[in-house]
Amino acid sequence: MSRITEAAPAGSAPAVEIRGLVKEFAVGLRGLKLRAVDQLSLTIAPGQIYGLLGPNGSGKSTTIKLLLGLLPPTAGECRIFGVPSQQVTARRHVGYLPESPDFYRHLSGRELVRYYARLCGLRAPALEARIETVIASVGLSAAADRRVGTYSKGMLQRIGLAQALVHDPRLLILDEPTAGVDPVGTAAITELLLGLKAQGKTVLITSHLLAQIEDICDRVAILDRGRLLLEGSVAELVGQRERQSLLVDALLPAELAELRAWLAAKGRSLHAVETPRERLDRIFLDRLGEQKSPRV
Repeated sequence: MSRITEAAPAGSAPAVEIRGLVKEFAVGLRGLKLRAVDQLSLTIAPGQIYGLLGPNGSGKSTTIKLLLGLLPPTAGECRIFGVPSQQVTARRHVGYLPESPDFYRHLSGRELVRYYARLCGLRAPALEARIETVIASVGLSAAADRRVGTYSKGMLQRIGLAQALVHDPRLLILDEPTAGVDPVGTAAITELLLGLKAQGKTVLITSHLLAQIEDICDRVAILDRGRLLLEGSVAELVGQRERQSLLVDALLPAELAELRAWLAAKGRSLHAVETPRERLDRIFLDRLGEQKSPRV
């Protein structure tokens, strides 16, 4: 595909580096300040899928806008592959999908992606092939010539993913990418993101679907009122290293009693006996034949 002629940033720099970030907004006419982001520091290594979590109003979207240079920080700094985020060059290697994309509704899906591809500097002859590739990757080939104004919310999210991917960015920033997407589409987007990670891409994602975040993210940060509450790898945060789970065939009451006695003799305890449960999203997908691409 055609590439922007500017040299790529050095590979040794973190994909994202945020240090002491503060953002305050003026509230009313009395000079009051609302601190939306409060002394936030994060580092995201290249090649990771990183989840930014928190309730509404926690500062996730504001942090993303600061990182993209869409808002000026009150204090602190953001860098993308070592380049300050306020510089245009920092955004050459970034793809972005906002939480509620407001696209040109009179354009077709293909025209919309072509428009953003040209904004990102892509030119013929590889332009059209790249457009078709990214539209197919989000499962919208059959609807590519329909007007965006006729798209469902889920389809808008998927065409938004296509425009974010069209210039082959090194960093993909996704604000609630599966909002309004059905379970089949969500599974397809999850598969797409894991494929991007396998290619060495870095993904920063916000989502309220915590099961999805747990499945795909390497590390997560939890924000509340602009402050960092918790940060670490998913394995570190959800694992209980002092305990183990064993999956065995169902035991008779007498066998269970023997097991308890054996554990007690070893100075151990059986804390719970539970029947394994299948995840509802897995059952849904299995019954639909585990479709590999979202429906239009």
